[in-house]
Amino acid sequence: MSRIILGTLLHFVCCAGLAAAVLVLVSCANQIEVAPHLRPLAQDTMMLLGKKGMDPQAPILIRIFKEESELELWKQRDDGRYYHFKTYPICNWSGDLGPKVRYGDRQAPEGFYTIQREQMNPDSKYHLAMNLGYPNAFDRAWKRSGDALMIHGGCKSAGCYAMTDALIEEIYAIARESFIGGNDTIPVHAFPFRMTQENMARFAGHEAYPFWLTIKEGYDYFELTRKLPNVAVCSRHYVVNVALRNGDLSHLDPEAACPAFLKPRPDPFKPRPGEQFADQRIVVPGAKMRSLANADEVTRSGLLSTGSTGTGGSGGAPSLPGASLAPVR
Repeated sequence: MSRIILGTLLHFVCCAGLAAAVLVLVSCANQIEVAPHLRPLAQDTMMLLGKKGMDPQAPILIRIFKEESELELWKQRDDGRYYHFKTYPICNWSGDLGPKVRYGDRQAPEGFYTIQREQMNPDSKYHLAMNLGYPNAFDRAWKRSGDALMIHGGCKSAGCYAMTDALIEEIYAIARESFIGGNDTIPVHAFPFRMTQENMARFAGHEAYPFWLTIKEGYDYFELTRKLPNVAVCSRHYVVNVALRNGDLSHLDPEAACPAFLKPRPDPFKPRPGEQFADQRIVVPGAKMRSLANADEVTRSGLLSTGSTGTGGSGGAPSLPGASLAPVR
């Protein structure tokens, strides 16, 4: 056999072996399970971010609306304003309209909260979880109790905002990328409903109405400016869109009298010409459930434990027909 023919055969065998090895490696890679908290953003999510001119690692804002069972995710663009990315259905939330007051009341929090890096929980029994940071300075000033209030997966809630596993994966990944981008916190604005004048009039007689008037200031400021309002606590109240001539708002005593504030003039948002898509509202379809009726039914039957592990989506709750509940918080 000539050297040319022998060389050709050897080359064919080597290439065939290499191709087989590559196929084996690809097959193995496809079988590797990536942990949910490490999964990259989906291709269609990345494409939408690109179309909207959003940096995946830019700051984000989460807004929650109880009555509508919706969670909005907003992204900051290069002009410093926030633009709507997606609205997600909240699969389940518990309690009723109004803020959380005490441990075990099954209420989901309302107000202004902050998620920090260490409040991301990749090991939650409810798939993935992000701790809202309840109680915050306002809640502590009112001696309110409770812990481990989350945005998490599993569609089960007794004080948390529960998403489906698929949706919490995307929200968690977007939050993770924001932290990787160097942002230390993610603000969360939790409202009882979209705080229009019409909705406020509907609930004018509600016991939480004075509280809602205050947090509405934050809602209105963002709607007008697409910027985050400065929020502080003094005299056991939220104060919104204020500044100090000298000093840091974070150093205020939540229970002490409020100092003399400056009230900066809001800078209204003006859409950029030709960028209608960046401001387009995209609503994700999905189930919306509420656990209030089920929780009341279970409580009346004496079957619901009032304990909480405080571990953010871990712990045991009874598995009952029509009442899939996490521990009461």
